[in-house]
Amino acid sequence: MAFAIKAAIKETPAGVLVFPAQKTMYGGKRIAEGDAIFLFASENSGGHGLIAKGVVAAAAALPRKPGVERQTPRVDVTIEVIAPVLRSLGRRELKSFDRWDDGRPETELNFKFYRQATDKIVGVTNGAAAFLDSFFL
Repeated sequence: MAFAIKAAIKETPAGVLVFPAQKTMYGGKRIAEGDAIFLFASENSGGHGLIAKGVVAAAAALPRKPGVERQTPRVDVTIEVIAPVLRSLGRRELKSFDRWDDGRPETELNFKFYRQATDKIVGVTNGAAAFLDSFFL
């Protein structure tokens, strides 16, 4: 399975990145070592959307806090960056894909990342992963 992360990333990354205690949604809690992951620099933090592709080097679920009824699962994740993006893909390019039931990969990404604009790790379908792969060599 492939995943995508939207986080506060200030510049095009290289090497290894560590993201502690990341919120997960839409299957993101199933992330594991060896999974493909696409990195989005959060527009909420001054980023511009898709910036790189990577491989999960390590992932560990954080324990839930005792006594708190509703909690979003969180994970610590380490990502090895393997390729920079070739063309732009962010909120601006995805905004018009808002017919939630049309089955398009653009719509899936808009829904998962921008309907609720918090930073997070999400699972993506094979179709969305193939679409995102088209932004890399």
